[in-house]
Amino acid sequence: MIDWTPEPIWFSIGPLHVYWYGVMYAVGLAAVYWVVHREVVRRGLDAGLLVNGMIIVAVAALIGGRIYHVIDQWALYKDNLVLIVLPPYTGLGAYGGIVTGFIAGVAYAVYKKQPLAPWADSAVIGVLTMQAIGRWGNFFNQELYGPPTTLPWGIAIDCEHRASTWACPPVGTTPADAHFQPLFLYESISGAIGAIVLSWVGRHVRWVRDGDLVLLFFVWYGTTRFLLEPLRTNNWLFFGIPTASVLSGLAVLGALAILAWRHRPGTAAGARRTRAAALPLDDDAGAGPMFAADPSRPAAVPSAEDDPALPAAGRPGAGEG
Repeated sequence: MIDWTPEPIWFSIGPLHVYWYGVMYAVGLAAVYWVVHREVVRRGLDAGLLVNGMIIVAVAALIGGRIYHVIDQWALYKDNLVLIVLPPYTGLGAYGGIVTGFIAGVAYAVYKKQPLAPWADSAVIGVLTMQAIGRWGNFFNQELYGPPTTLPWGIAIDCEHRASTWACPPVGTTPADAHFQPLFLYESISGAIGAIVLSWVGRHVRWVRDGDLVLLFFVWYGTTRFLLEPLRTNNWLFFGIPTASVLSGLAVLGALAILAWRHRPGTAAGARRTRAAALPLDDDAGAGPMFAADPSRPAAVPSAEDDPALPAAGRPGAGEG
């Protein structure tokens, strides 16, 4: 088991403190920029809009995430409301950040007259990347953990950071040397795997359309949260059920329904991507799921197998028997 408990502060200069949570957020944003930039370039979108767009979305996500977290953990703030806006911050709610970030991203794309679906597909890979890195900020704050466990990867939580449900004696009955489920780690691993999987699917699965990766993101992330949320305590509840579980279940079912409708029998070619379909699907040697194909290579010519909706006269070899 892991007995080391981290300090939330990386270093201090006089009264100024640099918190690990903020460091992880900054590192996550840098990684998001790298990942999304590659996706944007691969799709032939205007990469010059990315920096301003990321700033707008990041600020909106920060505000929304903070609001969700405060509602979720209202017991920590109801007696001292100033803690809501003053550091040190102790958490962000992912669903709040996703909602406000998505609204800000859509508004910015509409304002710049950009196609929404390919931008959104690029962005969700960045969101999962942010989850993979940013969740380690929860580790340094000793938050986002589950019930006591005897598993070898259980983490120690200092008594002053514990939820009332698992308080140390004499206030509670949970031993001071107890170890807990590292929910932050589970979400981090899920985010890393999800980013790689969606990146690979977007490059190699031929039936994928613009917008499908967004739906697959909600299936992936929603399933992760649905499974993990019941392990938390002091949750924001909706009729006795964790609100995040309700949102996750609705997100998964809704995304699967829309995917099924978009790819129902009879639609053109299972309807593939509009902008990226003509690009090579990363057949370059050594081009892994996180790397784009060589943009200097000519676009692939679609075949009858690639696109059954292509008129017969336009299919290579269609006139030869």
